[in-house]
Amino acid sequence: MSDILNKTTVLVLNRNWQAIHVRTPAEAFCQMATNVATALEIEGEDFIRPVKWEDWIRLPIRPQDNAVMTPRGPVRMPTVIVLANFAKVPRKRPKLSARTVRERDGNRCQYTGKVLKWEEGNIDHVVPRSRGGKTSWENCVWANREINGKKGNRLPQEIGLRLLTFPKAPPALPSTLMIRNIHDVRDWKHFLFTRKMT
Repeated sequence: MSDILNKTTVLVLNRNWQAIHVRTPAEAFCQMATNVATALEIEGEDFIRPVKWEDWIRLPIRPQDNAVMTPRGPVRMPTVIVLANFAKVPRKRPKLSARTVRERDGNRCQYTGKVLKWEEGNIDHVVPRSRGGKTSWENCVWANREINGKKGNRLPQEIGLRLLTFPKAPPALPSTLMIRNIHDVRDWKHFLFTRKMT
């Protein structure tokens, strides 16, 4: 049971019902019990209603619900909660990874301009790590694997390469765009944008 309580299966909405975060059921219960948040009872496509803590603990358990056993009996675990007093949508910068560098650079080798398939490219450190270069947005570009191999631990200008664009960090995006439904919680679909991964 503690595994279910500690999985990030609760979507957190701001008071405008915009997705901003994910929490565990244990964290959601704490926020609900202290009136920081209200849970949403969701039935299919057409029925969504906010339910306060004192009413939530009396809701019947449906076959599709996860529940936690308490001294008073089973309590349904929420899948979506709404914060009472928080209206902002936090912004976050994407995490630096091969996928996000590739997306930032438009799948294009930053030395040749050629659009690459995933397997044809990798991250190049403009200033090699062996020469003090950092793994940062400002020092990483998407590059053709062959060119990156030839460049090795040299600077681009040392072997006649020139960057198409100066690498920089992408803008911070609304946190809503970065929430992934990794546990495939059915009720989240009402509140999340779906994005195809390339």
